[in-house]
Amino acid sequence: MKTIKSNIFLNRRLWLGSACLAGALTLTGCSESFLEEPLRGQQTIENYYTSEEEVEQQVTGCYQTLAFDDWWQIYKFYVMNDVVTDDEWMGNTTQDPGDYKPLAFYTGNTVEAGNGVQNFYQYRFKGIFQCNATINRSAGVIFQDENLKNRLMAEARFIRAFEYFELVRSFGGMPILTTITMPSEAAGIERASTEDTYAFIEQELLAAIPNLPLRSEQSSAEIGRITKGAAQGMLAKVYLYQEKYKEAEAQLQEVINSKEYKLLDNFGDVWSMDHNNSEESLFEYQTNSDISYNLGERISVVVGSRDDSGWSWGLPTSNLEKAFEEEGDSVRRLWTILHHNQTFIPNDDTYNEDNPYIITPSKHKSARANMKLYIPLAKRPDPYDAPHIPLNYRILRYADVLLMYAEVENALGKDAEAQDALNQVRKRVGLKNVTSTGTALRDAIRKERRLELALEGNRLFDLRRWTDDNGKKAICNVMGSNGSFVKYNLEQSTDEYEISNQKESSDKGANFKEGRDELYPIPNSEIIMSNGSLKQNPGYN
Repeated sequence: MKTIKSNIFLNRRLWLGSACLAGALTLTGCSESFLEEPLRGQQTIENYYTSEEEVEQQVTGCYQTLAFDDWWQIYKFYVMNDVVTDDEWMGNTTQDPGDYKPLAFYTGNTVEAGNGVQNFYQYRFKGIFQCNATINRSAGVIFQDENLKNRLMAEARFIRAFEYFELVRSFGGMPILTTITMPSEAAGIERASTEDTYAFIEQELLAAIPNLPLRSEQSSAEIGRITKGAAQGMLAKVYLYQEKYKEAEAQLQEVINSKEYKLLDNFGDVWSMDHNNSEESLFEYQTNSDISYNLGERISVVVGSRDDSGWSWGLPTSNLEKAFEEEGDSVRRLWTILHHNQTFIPNDDTYNEDNPYIITPSKHKSARANMKLYIPLAKRPDPYDAPHIPLNYRILRYADVLLMYAEVENALGKDAEAQDALNQVRKRVGLKNVTSTGTALRDAIRKERRLELALEGNRLFDLRRWTDDNGKKAICNVMGSNGSFVKYNLEQSTDEYEISNQKESSDKGANFKEGRDELYPIPNSEIIMSNGSLKQNPGYN
């Protein structure tokens, strides 16, 4: 098999040509009359899938839909997912926050909030279309190696399942589309229930797992493609989100007992571009610095200091830093949060006492920045402010697997097993073992997830799914006028930077409304295109 990166290059023209067909719910910018006119003398979706090579290229097109070409299709939404939690501020106080504000401040404005998530919603369905087209059109292609065909279809089914998982945990039940859906079919499409959407995701991952290789079975050219461990780990997370603890336990035990993955010795290596596709990684978006193609990431620029060629959207809060300090967690704090006037940045000898790192407090709400996505100056491609940064974006890693297993075992009353998994993660950063049980152990696992996975897009979904002792979802106790995060910022915080810079108000989260803000709104444009058959989430007007 060719590598993903070279396949993306070959596939690019064909993929862009089919993207405008991307499902009834993703039609912005596409002309129905154009789609119905045959493309004379060119390859089309009708005449393309004829060989193993063409199918493989189209599967690579499925991979490309995971992140698309730049920061605004998918990565902006990932920043947003942390901005709406207690881990990040919007951050940039020199520019209009635009789409960030109605979501970060929970204004309840359906149209504005829907605009903030519209690109992600549409591009996830474009990815689903690519997978649908590939799976359906490849069925009749004769392969010399049937195992290769099964593997390619398993990869496409994994990607389709993952994209549906990202949608359902963000918006609730989704229209389940498995065929090539044309624009004229948009009207009348309805959402499946959340339960049925999850059932479809489970079905896809269960079908994919038997046909995927172990990580150790991949050649060097195949590293980065979906593995059995990635599918099992993702299925475990899907089960966990539904509180199907026994089912999640079985999948997590398969991953752990496979011995295919391990924690890296140094936490600082986890997000290093020198350790892309490491032994800790189950699933990450592949990147490339070739400036001829937009195959790198630019999210590092989006979240970087404005004094360091960045845009400063999504800046760590003092509330997150306080969590590290209370745990005595200096290692992960160092590798997670950058500070104004910092004189030592690991792996970058540019900064010192005479030349400190600058995050000007008047420009940045917290005078902090995201260290996990920081690129050392010597390793930055030229141009830097472009989608050419070769840092793979981590989606699922072994530390997450261990913490999911700890959570599952605690929920099943197996606290010894939960402690062991939890303490493996803590040991790496020099923290003492947790010996508590029951609810206290549950709370320790939840805290560990915040610290270990900070700024990696997990916090929002953890807060939405966890139920606290008062019967409310955890996010309802963190946000809202009486939420712990809001009260901290308005009544308890002594952070000089956040207090003094009120260009972004410190009451972020005060307007959170239980029963509405546990999900994002469906973009209004999608409801209009369906002629109203898509129903809005509760609480949004």
